[in-house]
Amino acid sequence: MKKRVFLGGTCNGSTWRNKMMIYLHNAGLDYFNPVVEDWTPQDQAAEVRERETCDFCLYAITPLMAGVYSIAEVVDDSNKRPEKTALVLLPAEDGTLTFSPGTWKSLTAVAALVKRNGARVFDNLPQAALCLAQEQPR
Repeated sequence: MKKRVFLGGTCNGSTWRNKMMIYLHNAGLDYFNPVVEDWTPQDQAAEVRERETCDFCLYAITPLMAGVYSIAEVVDDSNKRPEKTALVLLPAEDGTLTFSPGTWKSLTAVAALVKRNGARVFDNLPQAALCLAQEQPR
């Protein structure tokens, strides 16, 4: 059975999931994309279930981040399930939009905290996909 990756993180029109799904497929991994057009209570329940049962929970944060809930989720997972948690910080969105220096400094501090908790931290999607493909779920 293929390892399964929960795709959490920036929504808000970000394209990182489209790219990551290709990288994961090419690495032989399955995935759950929680983004839907019309969010329902059933979708929320499916997201909670998948976050619990997937082999890995990957959170990618891009400059299109509009809220902070994904940050809370990755920190929570890095505390509760560090062996299955991964954070990817992407400093630019499609080469155009970037984080402010203050926001980037704060996000790198979050990444350091997540890493200290025992979770994986990456700076690009292909590397994250390859690493998760090589890892055995713990």
